[in-house]
Amino acid sequence: MLKPELDQLMKGLREAVQAPVKAAGKAAVNKIHPTTGKQSVKTLIKQGQGVSSIPLADEGLKDFQKIAKKYGVDFAVVKDKEASPPVYMVFFKAKDTDAITRILQDYSAKQVKKPSVEKTSVLEKLKKFKEIVAAIPKKVAEKKKERSR
Repeated sequence: MLKPELDQLMKGLREAVQAPVKAAGKAAVNKIHPTTGKQSVKTLIKQGQGVSSIPLADEGLKDFQKIAKKYGVDFAVVKDKEASPPVYMVFFKAKDTDAITRILQDYSAKQVKKPSVEKTSVLEKLKKFKEIVAAIPKKVAEKKKERSR
């Protein structure tokens, strides 16, 4: 009769000790790996520091994300579905406005440096070279057999 009561007491003690240890472990993990960089708008708003936004064209989104990652800014990207050329709204914390202005300066400098000449597609190059190869006359292989004893 004493054994079931003892087992129940041990189980209660184990649970009482494990609960704070688990909570401390989760807190430590969140402290080590806080949410930074690209995230959803919902998590950005949950941080409670106010949100600002800027519009951004499709072709520069990757460059913007690289630069924002470099500066350690929390941001969220949402695509405007109604615009015919894709336009993205980039949301960021209101306190990061100084960092965002610096990011936009770097981003615009990078966009200016990009060559405006469009690259020809690989498929077009391949088609062009196929035509060149087809225009070259083929060598006729001569078959000669020699008989010897």
